[in-house]
Amino acid sequence: MIRSQLINSVMIDWNKISRSSYLREIEAISGVDQIHFKAPITFFVGENGSGKSTLLEAIAVAYGFNPEGGTKNYNFSTYDSHSELCDAIRLSRGVRRAGWGYFLRAESFYNVATKEEEYSRGPGGRPQHYHEKSHGESFLALAQNSFRPNGIYLLDEPEAALSPQRQLTLLVEIYRCATEGSQFLIVTHSPILLGMPGSEILTFDDGPIHPCSYEETDSYQVTSMFVNHREHILKKLLD
Repeated sequence: MIRSQLINSVMIDWNKISRSSYLREIEAISGVDQIHFKAPITFFVGENGSGKSTLLEAIAVAYGFNPEGGTKNYNFSTYDSHSELCDAIRLSRGVRRAGWGYFLRAESFYNVATKEEEYSRGPGGRPQHYHEKSHGESFLALAQNSFRPNGIYLLDEPEAALSPQRQLTLLVEIYRCATEGSQFLIVTHSPILLGMPGSEILTFDDGPIHPCSYEETDSYQVTSMFVNHREHILKKLLD
């Protein structure tokens, strides 16, 4: 899966961000002028509050997506929460043009699923019934219905509603779609998704954004430690 990406890099013009902005206090992002994407699947990892979702949302808005999620044709807002970072971002796009795209975030999934159902009832649409399924089933169904070849997909914690088995299903769907020319930028804490072959992992921990290996991620290390030493860890924590 070696090729030019749909988004090759992200540039941040800090002159467009106010001196008092909280963005300047985010260690992983502050002072970073450019981020390159070298693989069709890039994961953002790091502790809560490290800036992963903030950057992903800014990239999505700069690309033309609705801040709460959906396709570029979506235009709705239930709560305006996105930062000024999107105004300071410039995207370096590859020679290929995306034929489709989707911004999917766990925290606003209910609102997006509602809009999906409304739009699907329009002329030429195929009625969807996401709210008649469980949260995990509807989240996975929406993702599967949205993935197409040669598309750009930004996913914010897609594992939040999914069982480990369904995370494996999602991993297969993402990998398949990436082999068909699509690009994914994904915020995740899932050690299952992070095991994706041929992917790049960018960590937001320990200074400015930088690449790391699968085994270096907290998601892998903490999960592995708990699985292999569960009784010892629980005794230490609970005593």
